[in-house]
Amino acid sequence: MQDNEFIHTGGEQIVEDSETSHAINISAISNGDGSKRSNLPYFLAGVFFGILLVKSEVISWFRIQEMFRLQSFHMYGIIGSAVVVGMISVYLIKKFDIRTIHNEKIKIVPKPFSKGQIYGGVLFGFGWAITGACPGPIFAQIGTGATVVIITLLSAIAGTWTYGLIRHRLPH
Repeated sequence: MQDNEFIHTGGEQIVEDSETSHAINISAISNGDGSKRSNLPYFLAGVFFGILLVKSEVISWFRIQEMFRLQSFHMYGIIGSAVVVGMISVYLIKKFDIRTIHNEKIKIVPKPFSKGQIYGGVLFGFGWAITGACPGPIFAQIGTGATVVIITLLSAIAGTWTYGLIRHRLPH
């Protein structure tokens, strides 16, 4: 299964599915009645998620350092809970053939193991331990006023750009 290809044309954002060659204008997704869908629910969900990250102390540099120094179970409990919820969710999706809100079948395609996943995980872990931030909570950290995390955000963007540049030479 290949990734969807994003095409930007004249202010519109078009997504082209490489398997079916169908193109969708995602800048004008409508509710079926011709009106454009609002991004407000997604924004509010993001704000709610950010509040959860802050209140659970997942964005705390000190909590992250405690985790990497094996001094506290707090972060392992949160991460472990997320893994269990994810496992149960995937099981239920497969067992009951749950579909998307647009009645599309959810396909969960197994990925073959690659040693590049080990290298990437180690690199990710080093970055997480050094900066005290993984990509998800970076925006919540900035939102709480920890503006020094902007350097971490810029570094994550630079790392993503570098990966895109050298991706074809890496083990996959």
